[in-house]
Amino acid sequence: MAKQHKSIKKKKLGNYPHTMVVFSISLALFVIGLFGILLIHASKLSEQVKESIEMQLYLERNLTPEQLASIQKQLASKEYVAVKGDTAQVRFVSKEEGAREFIGKSGEDFTSFLGENPLRDAFALNIKAEKTTTVQMKGIKNDLEGVEGVYEVQFVDPGFIESINTNIQKISLILLGFAAILLVVVTILINNTIKLALYSQRFLIRSMQLVGATGFFIQRPFLNRAAWQGVMSGVIASALLFALMQYAYTQIEELKELRNHEQTYILMGGLLVIGCIIGFLSSYRAVRKYLRLSLDELY
Repeated sequence: MAKQHKSIKKKKLGNYPHTMVVFSISLALFVIGLFGILLIHASKLSEQVKESIEMQLYLERNLTPEQLASIQKQLASKEYVAVKGDTAQVRFVSKEEGAREFIGKSGEDFTSFLGENPLRDAFALNIKAEKTTTVQMKGIKNDLEGVEGVYEVQFVDPGFIESINTNIQKISLILLGFAAILLVVVTILINNTIKLALYSQRFLIRSMQLVGATGFFIQRPFLNRAAWQGVMSGVIASALLFALMQYAYTQIEELKELRNHEQTYILMGGLLVIGCIIGFLSSYRAVRKYLRLSLDELY
């Protein structure tokens, strides 16, 4: 009767179970990415809040349609005027429209007892988010007052603008602080995960040392595997983030206005790089640690 031999799978250098490592790194990178998406959307929201601030340009009376068109063209060409799509955010408000808005808000028809409409035609324009500091707004006001046909320029209370900018800066600093702490925690988590995974390889590493293998020869398969795991984890985390964002956009339509595709793609690419670098460095440190331990310390 022929003897049955059981096939024994040899333990290869660097061949440790990778499912747990990939899952742990993917989860950690997903958390970082989720926080990054929050920062991107918060930044876009703050930009929209700033650009919602309007400057009112009240015009001289009895301007011709040609003069109005000329003023609108001049305003649209100003480098500090916000642009949405390809359209400069400059809106003409006739005195009749202004009267209707005032009556709608106050509930009182002032034209009935005045006998006429004392309001002026005006242009309302939005300013780019990066140009909304109090000093810049005052400079813009002075510039607009020099446009021919403009009678007066008004914008919201400078203190209100300063308050918006201060609060946005505080919120941004807090979010960045949390992001920095989170990155440190995730780095420690990934490092410990890889160290635990390599623990099962410590005797194999010592065996390779005893047969004369160099440190680079021993480290190479671990480093290659760790880098691959980091990239794979980044891909998985990015895919989960993309799926989550698409679901959120279908549930909350307003979130689509806060999208920033360029920054999102940069973030996802960054997750691949972060996963690769942290995995590589963690594996490098762990293998070097086991290379330096004595035989007694391995137990």
